[in-house]
Amino acid sequence: MALIDRVARRDEPALKALYDQTSGKLYGLALRVVRNNEWAEDALQETFLQIWRTAPDYRASLSPPMAWLGLIVRSRSLDLLRRRKAEREHLTDEIDEAMADTLEGNSPNPMDTSLASQQAWALHQCLGRLENRQREVVSLAYLRDLSHGELAQQLKLPLGTVKTWIRRGLDQLRQCMAGFA
Repeated sequence: MALIDRVARRDEPALKALYDQTSGKLYGLALRVVRNNEWAEDALQETFLQIWRTAPDYRASLSPPMAWLGLIVRSRSLDLLRRRKAEREHLTDEIDEAMADTLEGNSPNPMDTSLASQQAWALHQCLGRLENRQREVVSLAYLRDLSHGELAQQLKLPLGTVKTWIRRGLDQLRQCMAGFA
């Protein structure tokens, strides 16, 4: 109590003596609240700054000296946690924004790539089930983007035959691909 009275009169040696007598217990309390040695040290420093500023307002009739000091260290520790949380949230927001900008690009994401790869494998399996000539006509029609007439001319087949093979081939592919879905 006498040390707090002297600190209230701006006696720096009294503040040092108060620190020497109470810092161990107050540090332990701060450490229990913040669970980080460095943060507990910061909270303890802020505590003694507040003690220096508010010692003239201390009233022994309201609480014992150690209870008052404990309340200050607890408050400073909780304030520190709130500030750290706000800093982390700010950093998290920045990271989220950066990730969103990165992920919103036109490049496919790994899930899309995997799905496309599975679909390509399934299509390859289904094409393998078609008859050779039918597979050739369907492949040329879609991979080389040839019209039915161009296919008929290139393969020297009647136009009706080419159209029938494409239609039947696509029907078979549709049924086969449904089995992979």
